[in-house]
Amino acid sequence: MGLLQKDRTPPRRSVVRDRPPTGHPDVPARRGRWLLALALVLTALNLRPAISGLGPVLAEVRRDLGMSATVAGLLTSVPALCFAVFGLTAPRLAGRFGPARVVLVGLAAVSAGLGLRALAPNTAVFLATSALALGGIAVGNVLMPVLVKRFFPDRLGLVTGLYSMGLALGTAAAAALTIPITRALGDNWRLGLAGWAVLAGLALVPWLVAAPRLRGGDARLTAGTRREADPPPRVSRSPVAWALAVFFGLQATAAYITMGWLPQIYRDAGVSASTAGLLLALVMGMSAPLSFVVPALATRLRTQGPIVIAVGLCGLVGYLGLWLAPAAGAWVWAVLLGVSNTAFTVALTMIGLRARTGAGVIRLSAFAQSVGYLISVPGPLLVGALNGATGGWSAPLALMLALLLAQVCCGVLAGRNRCVEDGH
Repeated sequence: MGLLQKDRTPPRRSVVRDRPPTGHPDVPARRGRWLLALALVLTALNLRPAISGLGPVLAEVRRDLGMSATVAGLLTSVPALCFAVFGLTAPRLAGRFGPARVVLVGLAAVSAGLGLRALAPNTAVFLATSALALGGIAVGNVLMPVLVKRFFPDRLGLVTGLYSMGLALGTAAAAALTIPITRALGDNWRLGLAGWAVLAGLALVPWLVAAPRLRGGDARLTAGTRREADPPPRVSRSPVAWALAVFFGLQATAAYITMGWLPQIYRDAGVSASTAGLLLALVMGMSAPLSFVVPALATRLRTQGPIVIAVGLCGLVGYLGLWLAPAAGAWVWAVLLGVSNTAFTVALTMIGLRARTGAGVIRLSAFAQSVGYLISVPGPLLVGALNGATGGWSAPLALMLALLLAQVCCGVLAGRNRCVEDGH
């Protein structure tokens, strides 16, 4: 019962005006809140395995499907592109059907896409079914902060922390368990990947049970979105929205570079392949406990700049360590980069804080994540190109340091106590 106790968040002028109190018709009853919190966490667990679970068996997938190296390389950028493109559709879908229904259908698309991907006879079908799953993930990315804002307005930091922790656990679990599952099922990569489709299917259960309880609040949010969207606020003209979008994009760039290249940086420094994999797991796993703490802290602050600076400094030290002594301090740098990786959780929290209304959160979430994921697309490719051109990691790490400094600056601007509705 202690998990969902009310946050003692001091009132903040730009955030609390639109928060309905406990007992408001949009806030579910106590039992319904537990069920919805469970649904959100289980959904979060399924928003990354489609990506992190593929890497460990990519060599087998390429061999069996005849996938070229070029296509395999592009797979690192496809998720960000899908998140950007499909994420733009989320506000319109939520305005028509309600965000809870859209998330439920999106989760069903994740389960179907992952299941069908495991049966793909060729590369084209593999890419198409992957896009189906990634489209479902994209609408979940955008609308999860909306559901937290609407149904847990007095527990914004706590519930954001819960589902952020679910995201981190899902990412790490898929990376760590796909190979053991594949081996246990006869070294069949198709069965190994299909297991994550089953997990997504199981996550549908609490949503289906909770659906009758959410219908009223979902309908009110849908109606409210339609009213407020005439005329719609121009989120694209808001400096707050742009600062948050660039901050989101730069932290996503850092995350994709880390997932794609950190093990190779360690291996080139003389670290064994198995240890390099464990170091990456540590980086991703650090996000799980910290993602539970960071949002609760962020919502208690008038501005989120201090947290942005703190996690950014950890990243700067981590990158410098990789540059100067990658093997000698390998575990220390991994811990620091794991702390820096919680910038994603800070960004999600700020999406809920930088808009007053549910409709505002929908538009801000779609804008910040879609623009942000587009910004993140070239990062991993550019790091690989620099490594190939220079034969080392000094130039890529210098680029990563520069991007992190820009990330901190944008995060401080996005963390100011302003909302997109303010128009400045």
